[in-house]
Amino acid sequence: MPFLTTDDGVKLYLEETAGGTPVLFIHEFAGSLRSWEPQVRHFARRYRCIIFNARSVPPSDVPDAVSQYSQQRACEDVKAVLDALRIDRAHVVGLSMGGFAALHFGLNYPERARSLLVAGCGYGAEKDQRAKVRKEAEDMAAKIEIDGMERFAAAYVQGPTRVQFEDKDPRGFAEFKRMLSGHSAKGAAQTLLGVLKERPSLYDLEDRLRKLTVPTLVLTGDEDQPCLNPSIFLKRAIPSAGLLVIPNSGHTINLEEPVAFNAALADFLAQVDAGRWPMRDPRTASDGISGMR
Repeated sequence: MPFLTTDDGVKLYLEETAGGTPVLFIHEFAGSLRSWEPQVRHFARRYRCIIFNARSVPPSDVPDAVSQYSQQRACEDVKAVLDALRIDRAHVVGLSMGGFAALHFGLNYPERARSLLVAGCGYGAEKDQRAKVRKEAEDMAAKIEIDGMERFAAAYVQGPTRVQFEDKDPRGFAEFKRMLSGHSAKGAAQTLLGVLKERPSLYDLEDRLRKLTVPTLVLTGDEDQPCLNPSIFLKRAIPSAGLLVIPNSGHTINLEEPVAFNAALADFLAQVDAGRWPMRDPRTASDGISGMR
């Protein structure tokens, strides 16, 4: 079934591999289902891997109205994929925009998530950066409409959290840039305005995060500056969360460091499936270093 139709009439393109416990991968703003190829090739040996293009990324539909793009809508699209495939529960893996979608899916539908891997999640979360981020989303959307995707992609991938990928893997980086250049200009602009500009700060979700018990791994590169502090916040707020920071790495972490990413995900899934992923010991809540009272 290469396409499914959401409850608001949008068709999403998906692919899956056969057999095993389901693992659903959710791509970032600059990516597509192809961005998960290093993971699907590895994990399809043991898991049922599911990948899909978000609304706005052809061959999925590109809705016309900004109102058809939102953080909640992205969460509902994750549920729509699982519903269409008749999957009750899946491991959910997301990067960046996909990491936000995975996290919101866990908050809204915890009974449907076996686990959550939330990678590169946090851009725009800091309260003192909210106005700047909203303006940046508007500026990028305007640039796309004026210059088109090819020129936008050439500038976007030279950001301070992307150049690490280029330095390590020029061939992979060039392929990533080509794929971004082929995105829908309208879809990219609408996603910036409807999702990235309007999504709530992670810090506004603190009360809900503290109640989240789905096994969660938060993963970030140590040079992904906008995501470092939010990743630490998620670790502290979610009682079922672990945190992994990959050294000398930026934002496009699953492509930049596929071996490290796959190893972390494999170990995480194995622990979850064995029932060995822990809730945080409440004794860790102290700021001290001694057990003396």
